[in-house]
Amino acid sequence: MTREGRLNQDSRRKLKQVYHLFQFIEKLLLELSDQAGQSGRGVTLADHGAGKSYLGFILYDLFFKARQAGRIYGVETRPELVQKAHELAVKLGFDRMSFLNLSVAESAQSDQLPTQIDIVTALHACDTATDDAIAFGLQKHAKFMVLVPCCQAEVARVLSQYKALSLSRTPLAELWRHPLHTREIGSQITNVLRCLYLEASGYQVTVTELVGWEHSMKNELIIARYTGQKNNAAAQRMRDLLQEFGLTNLLETRFKLQ
Repeated sequence: MTREGRLNQDSRRKLKQVYHLFQFIEKLLLELSDQAGQSGRGVTLADHGAGKSYLGFILYDLFFKARQAGRIYGVETRPELVQKAHELAVKLGFDRMSFLNLSVAESAQSDQLPTQIDIVTALHACDTATDDAIAFGLQKHAKFMVLVPCCQAEVARVLSQYKALSLSRTPLAELWRHPLHTREIGSQITNVLRCLYLEASGYQVTVTELVGWEHSMKNELIIARYTGQKNNAAAQRMRDLLQEFGLTNLLETRFKLQ
């Protein structure tokens, strides 16, 4: 807060992003809530890289609080943030919020979460944490995934590693000859591969902006809806893209199809 008791500029930007993201997620929650009501259970949502759990608290306050069922799980690696979020949830009486001091990868194996999660969110989960969130969603049979990727560096590192070979093999390598371009093209390729991977795994994917660029440069919003129809053409395009950019080793790690 400022000295005048108002939200500071950084907090206002964060609040705008989270409120805007809530508008996307609310539609999914309403759809799932109708389905869950018929089975007598509430909607489950896992928020990965939760940080201070801004998103989780707003989701609970605006949606879950008025309903008798459903639970939010905040997954965060920093124990002090997990403890503060837990204390705030107790203070507010938000008793269907759980906070877990785990990495995204660890949470997939943890018995502190149910075997199925309806919605998986990851708001600015850094680098490969977004890929871990996707893997978590696949394992938990998520009906929806809502992802805002951030700081994708893994592909850029691989592009840099084989830059000399790529320059001799294809003129496309000019796109990542300079370090700045390597970072940007690596980020773009990463998100394209993620979308193809989700489609190949049985999801319908929509890509859009979260908020205006003046609020955040990490602004790409990926919404994936499970259809159960695996897209073989998307799988082949993903393999072709990995081959074209010299990233085929990622087929056995980040983009391994079931």
